[in-house]
Amino acid sequence: MVSLTMRFFNKLENMNPIKSTFFLTILMSISFGAFSQNKSDEKAIQELIQNSFDHLFSNFDSGKLSEFYTEDFILLENGEVWDNEIIRGYFEKALQNENRPIRTNRFEFIETKVEGNRGWVAYHNFATISRNGEVIREIHWLESATAIKTPDGWRLDMLHSTRIVKE
Repeated sequence: MVSLTMRFFNKLENMNPIKSTFFLTILMSISFGAFSQNKSDEKAIQELIQNSFDHLFSNFDSGKLSEFYTEDFILLENGEVWDNEIIRGYFEKALQNENRPIRTNRFEFIETKVEGNRGWVAYHNFATISRNGEVIREIHWLESATAIKTPDGWRLDMLHSTRIVKE
């Protein structure tokens, strides 16, 4: 590999200055484009997390599941395995409560990585639960999720959640 790199730079040195400048500009543009695309995808995955919790677990909108989750999505939550059908049932039950509290979500992202059409994210998830303007409780989870880029955009295919208990 080192030998190949050395040959490349030797050829570049022997090129016409205009050609070598043009070639380096193209190479840097491609590299920068790939870097900025990764940053854009990382941001998209973080927004997917925020929006999925806001629409799904704050509003219990099961009609939006396919906007955030793949068909085979699983949630690993405190020793339980939830799929989309279990989540729909949870939402239906929650919507029956006419005096349900309001959930406000906040995230602190630890790391987000993207390789091709796959990505993962690790983050702290904070939920503030309130009713009539009064905070009832605050909950904290440490979570990780995997996502896949589909023709319709990024979708979560797995989420793992561990509750952090205040001491």
